[in-house]
Amino acid sequence: MNNFTLPANVADVIGRLNANGFEAYAVGGCIRNFMLSIEPKDFDVTTSATPDEMKRVFEGFRVIETGIKYGTLTVISDGMPIEVTTYRIDGEYADNRRPENVTFTTKLAEDLKRRDFTINAMAYNPAIGIVDVFGGRKDLQKGIVRAIGDPDERFAEDGLRILRALRFASCYSLRIEQGTADSIHRNRRLLENIAGERIAAEMNRLLCGNCVDVLREFYDVISVFLPEFAECRGFQQHTKYHDRDVLEHIIATVGAIEAEPHLRLTMLLHDIGKPEYFTVGADGVGHFKGHAKGSTKIAERFMKRLKYGNEITEKVIKLIETHDIPIENRRNLIKRYLNRYGSDMFFDIIKVHIADDMGKAVQYRERIKTYEAAALEAREIIAEQECFSLRDLAVNGNDMKELGLEGAQIGEALNTLLELVIDEKCENEKTALLERAAQLNIKNGDAKKE
Repeated sequence: MNNFTLPANVADVIGRLNANGFEAYAVGGCIRNFMLSIEPKDFDVTTSATPDEMKRVFEGFRVIETGIKYGTLTVISDGMPIEVTTYRIDGEYADNRRPENVTFTTKLAEDLKRRDFTINAMAYNPAIGIVDVFGGRKDLQKGIVRAIGDPDERFAEDGLRILRALRFASCYSLRIEQGTADSIHRNRRLLENIAGERIAAEMNRLLCGNCVDVLREFYDVISVFLPEFAECRGFQQHTKYHDRDVLEHIIATVGAIEAEPHLRLTMLLHDIGKPEYFTVGADGVGHFKGHAKGSTKIAERFMKRLKYGNEITEKVIKLIETHDIPIENRRNLIKRYLNRYGSDMFFDIIKVHIADDMGKAVQYRERIKTYEAAALEAREIIAEQECFSLRDLAVNGNDMKELGLEGAQIGEALNTLLELVIDEKCENEKTALLERAAQLNIKNGDAKKE
């Protein structure tokens, strides 16, 4: 593919720079995505114009000095932010993240040379076509991720590029070129210098791609910030239910669940505590009693270290805590699950249980049908608006007060009535519930039927 249709505002930015005597190209990930037939979400432009020259060209536009020290301005064109950066040569990367200084240049090839991978170093101008100095198009056709120049130098400049390589391989179903892969293994400790939130952002995207082979080949890289991951490699489970070691079981379950960050993170971490909790019975069978608690502790440390937000952390922790609870396909029990966990969490728990079983030996996956049936039953309960929580109950606290109850007695009475409704021992109808409530003998906060 040699020609693309750029969005009108991106083409306008490039056209204005060209009309004023400057070179300008769309560059980087947007070109890679075009060539992969993926619609780009963001567009970056590189130009021979300096920041001061750009300001003159875009006089009358809203221009934000995003990173003027590095030659980057953001031009707002028809409400769309477009980063425009001067061709540059990067100086030394003392902090493994950003260059200490940059030198502006008038040569596009010099600018492309400073980028990370060949597939991200292509540029495009509607009048000229694709500029591909380092063979990015050929690498895409071969399905590989390859560093530009010396991979050791590229990763020393920014250690996060190590995870970016893994993310590109996962998200675009590519393999990492051998020399680049060797360098990744060799330089993986550079990730120790990278801020947790930057690692988390890359991990979310990596995990939500085709990540199984990437996790397997680069488990040692993941172990830099999740050391327990490496401990799972080769750790045999000594039980008929598992024909994989703990690491391979974890990787299989990650690939078996839908590509949502909180679900993939849950599977990555759900059994991470198994090695610490392993015991062998007299019969030689392995046991992991309490491993969910251990995995939860590791997950809490991991997500705190990588500065994950409270919402996703809470979801992941709850799913790990519940990943081995028994689930039965009985309507009253399903209503209790829905009441205890809420519908969204319950369906996630089901997904985790199914994925966990998908990581077991094939002959021991029979529980998957039970989980699928339980999910179907739960959807029917919700669709039919059956009562499974206090908010669905046809009576409330005020009704209990009118019966003379107070304080903790009110909650005890409502919960007892809810249990009766869930077990289909009382209809969820106000008159019937009030009659049953009047029959309750409530003392010291306990509600019992007379």
